[in-house]
Amino acid sequence: MEGDVIGPGPYRATKLWNETIKLFRGGMPLRRHWMHFRYYDLSFTGSEAVDYLHELLMHNDNFGPEVTRYQTLQLLRKFLKAHVIEDIKGRHGTEDFEDNGHLYRFPMLSPLKSFPTRPLLRDGSDLPRLIRWDDYEELPQPENIAPLKSAAMTSDLWNKRHSVAIGDVHECKLIRRKEITAKQVDHIWKSMTVTHLQRVLGLASLDGVLNPTHVNGKHIVHNVFSVNKTGVVILEHKAEDMPHWVVSAMKCLANWPNGNESKQAVYPGFERDVLRTVGDYFQKLKEPLLTFQLYEVFVNILSLLQEQEVATEALQVSCLLLPPPNRRRLQLLLRLMARVCQNPHLPALNDSISTRTLMVQMFSHCVLGSVDEMELDELLATKLVTFMMEHHNTILQVPSKLRRQVDEHLSHLKRVQIKYAGSDADFSASPVVCKQIYRVECEEQKVIGTQIPLNELLEGLIADKELPAKDKRKRLKQFQRSYPEVYHKRFPTEESKAAVKPEKTQRLKPSLMFFSFKKPLQPFQRSWSFRA
Repeated sequence: MEGDVIGPGPYRATKLWNETIKLFRGGMPLRRHWMHFRYYDLSFTGSEAVDYLHELLMHNDNFGPEVTRYQTLQLLRKFLKAHVIEDIKGRHGTEDFEDNGHLYRFPMLSPLKSFPTRPLLRDGSDLPRLIRWDDYEELPQPENIAPLKSAAMTSDLWNKRHSVAIGDVHECKLIRRKEITAKQVDHIWKSMTVTHLQRVLGLASLDGVLNPTHVNGKHIVHNVFSVNKTGVVILEHKAEDMPHWVVSAMKCLANWPNGNESKQAVYPGFERDVLRTVGDYFQKLKEPLLTFQLYEVFVNILSLLQEQEVATEALQVSCLLLPPPNRRRLQLLLRLMARVCQNPHLPALNDSISTRTLMVQMFSHCVLGSVDEMELDELLATKLVTFMMEHHNTILQVPSKLRRQVDEHLSHLKRVQIKYAGSDADFSASPVVCKQIYRVECEEQKVIGTQIPLNELLEGLIADKELPAKDKRKRLKQFQRSYPEVYHKRFPTEESKAAVKPEKTQRLKPSLMFFSFKKPLQPFQRSWSFRA
């Protein structure tokens, strides 16, 4: 009885909780048991419940084979506290579930969780609005400038960019940017990051998944740009960083056996004590590294793990939403976990389980967790942390696609733009700097506008008195070959050319006396010394 796969969507953690309860209640074998000199019908022992639920979870696509028997036991203890099950005498809440022959049963009504009653936001109104050209000011009326007659405004690039193809050219206005402030940059990063996350998750809305008011654009910008050469976040205030002794302990394990910076005496079990020191610090944090507010986001990403590229991109974007101290701790912790698991020189850190399993069990709850203790924290955290540990180098990078999109948007805002009448801006209230013309006039102005700078170039070449005569003649010939029409218009006759074109200097012909010798000229003979 595998059940349905719960895809990404609002309140996925609650849906998984209810789905697990339904599968457990619907499939758990119930029979008559003998205890305390009497029979109890429709009951099951604690060991039978652990066996069945463990098998169920391992074969369920929402959880997977990584689920351990201990995690199943922990989940059944939560079931007992939430009154999903009760002991044979009807007790629950304060009792502790045991993996033995103690008898349990299902209550008459199963307390499935209800979804929050907060109204859903529609039409993308839960997303922050991007800064657009409407937020910028218009250029004032220019003086002594003929509209649409500069080379830049009439070039092919201008026509392509503004799609002046057929029909009339409508009235337009020029808009320029105001100085983009750091607050506006933060807002743009926030808006585009949240939108990108929604697109990667494939959701029509993030309602029930992420509240945009919990997203801080300043944190995103810090996580993107304030990093060292290895990509780890650099904090503005050292007081927000981990204590020095924790960092030293992490370096000691990560670089074992060469990481003992403090040169402490190494004794049998030293590395286990160092790991316990690191574990105690992370387990005593007030909230998980992925924060309570982002819990639903990362639970939704769990449904995408079968598509590695999509899940990786979703994690890249989501981890940018973390406060910088959390992102830094997460980066250092995942690197530590990966190095410890791959270090062949490190002795066994536990006698009963592998190092990889130990690292996941010790730190998974420090990474992902919910405020509600009745959630499936251990199961979900194990699956997510295992994936993040195996792909930490890629996950903790800034998504290149998102960064390129933000850069292009900021670059767009910095350019002067032409806005036409009938656009979403209020055109009637702004000064008109372009008059309406027809297509024939536009083509004429295109030719005229192109010739104006060429005429200016030619006149400047003619008037340049510092340019040597030889170079001036050479450049005039080049101009004539490149722009014959402009050149002919300036010099319609030979007289007009002669008036401004520098004359060639006449070379003196060599004297005939040098060629009157009967004998050929002998090569120059050196007959004296240049030395003093």
